[in-house]
Amino acid sequence: MERRIFFSKIGTGALAAGIAIPLLAATVEMKSAQAIPSESIQHMVIFVLKHDKGSAAEAKFLSDARTILTRIPVVKDFRVLDQVSIKNDYHFGFSMVFANQTEYDTYSNHPDHAAFVENRWKKEVTRFLEIDFKEH
Repeated sequence: MERRIFFSKIGTGALAAGIAIPLLAATVEMKSAQAIPSESIQHMVIFVLKHDKGSAAEAKFLSDARTILTRIPVVKDFRVLDQVSIKNDYHFGFSMVFANQTEYDTYSNHPDHAAFVENRWKKEVTRFLEIDFKEH
């Protein structure tokens, strides 16, 4: 009889854990989404490199950009993107998020960003389009 009670309690606990863990995960996910302030800025730039598609120089530029720009503390959710639409002829994109205008300005004026623009971007990018979005 005691064994039956023990196993029924374990079964109930396991059932409760099976329900509680996904609920907890959903709550954490919702809090994370809510943690992004409405004044955040999604900064994107799409561009074409002078390097041949698939070349070592192209790969090095994209890799170096990721390394250099993600060292800037205010840069969040940095992504290097391949453009796949047939509706435009840009090749790549960088995307990142800033919590607010102050952080965006910090990034724009950061010495690592300025050096990257001067030493790499101006020399290796043939054209680009910069886009900055805030929540509507």
